[in-house]
Amino acid sequence: MGEKLADILEPLAAWFRSLGVPEPIVHWGHPVMMGIVVLVLGSFTAYMGWRSRFLTKDADEVAKSRASHRQLAPWVFLFISLGYTGGVLSLVMQKQPILSSPHFWTGTGVLGLMAISAITPLIGFGGDQKEGYRAFHAYLGGVVAIVLIAHGILGLKLGLSL
Repeated sequence: MGEKLADILEPLAAWFRSLGVPEPIVHWGHPVMMGIVVLVLGSFTAYMGWRSRFLTKDADEVAKSRASHRQLAPWVFLFISLGYTGGVLSLVMQKQPILSSPHFWTGTGVLGLMAISAITPLIGFGGDQKEGYRAFHAYLGGVVAIVLIAHGILGLKLGLSL
């Protein structure tokens, strides 16, 4: 399956290779850019979510934190989705196997968990069970953060091994 995916992506990877992008950028561009997204934007977004839920009781601060979280979270999801795609493409450009890396699987898991987390406000934050959905959303976000830490460690290990 990984080879089929690599074959599908090879024409795009070949096009990017033809641009003459320096090898260090191909090799380390994905981790640097995703590190910025996750550590800066992602951690701030997560903090705003947890702040609104657990860390402050002031109604104005809760509303501001919740609004910040609501505005930033879709961007985090978009950038992580694009970074996932870029990471896979980077492996294809470097002629490395795609599906054999634990880093690939934790990235796939993060996207799936983030998608579930994104759906919960749409289906449950307005109903009778809104507190349960909010708690699920908050704790799932915590799981995403933990998986992202593991993902980063596995990515560093992968990058140093290539």
